[in-house]
Amino acid sequence: MVLFWYVKKGMNKMNIKGFKINFLGDSITEGVGVSDIENCRYNNRLARMCELASFNNYAVSGSRLAHQTYPSAKPHYDLCFCGRAEGMDTTADMVVVYGGVNDYIHGDAPFGEIGDTIPTTFCGGVYFLMNYLREVYGNKPIVFMTPARCFLRHEVDDLFPSVHAAKRVEGKPLIEYVNVIIETAKQFGINVLDLYKNLGIDPHVPEQFETYTMDGLHFNDQGHAVIAEKLKEFIEAL
Repeated sequence: MVLFWYVKKGMNKMNIKGFKINFLGDSITEGVGVSDIENCRYNNRLARMCELASFNNYAVSGSRLAHQTYPSAKPHYDLCFCGRAEGMDTTADMVVVYGGVNDYIHGDAPFGEIGDTIPTTFCGGVYFLMNYLREVYGNKPIVFMTPARCFLRHEVDDLFPSVHAAKRVEGKPLIEYVNVIIETAKQFGINVLDLYKNLGIDPHVPEQFETYTMDGLHFNDQGHAVIAEKLKEFIEAL
């Protein structure tokens, strides 16, 4: 499909009406925490707001961008983003990827460093996935959404490395995972919506925890409404 652009009040805006979008994600994109998925999950909301032709939801709860070294208690957790990307519809007009928080919380791949290219580390997983998507989808728009702030009272605090029992390797605070996504995307001309800094929801704040999240990690209906609006604004500004 040809990308359509129009000008309004001196600003360029992308019009994605009629687009087919692939969403690749984890439990948030699957809709955990949402009371009415069809009406309230963020990609369903976006589809209505932007009048999409259709979308494909390739979300698997618990999944990570990088490979897992030790099998998880639930095998589907180990269906990493890099492997699942190959099964997506290549005729889609846009790809939206929302993940990384499970790599932070319980992924046992080493963090690695910028320059890694294979998904045996988190840094390598980000590179591998972005490189694959750019090769397959060419110049079609690709959007990565970074993990948002998370605070699972006394279990996970994004300001510190995760101490989840399944982690097995030394981790870093969540912002370091966010920064890898942002920096790697620059190599591929991929657009990044930084939800960590720009979502406006911090579950460390009790009122925001209760209003927008189910548990400090997964968003409720109101939280998904905020994500949908942020994503819509971001896409229109591309």
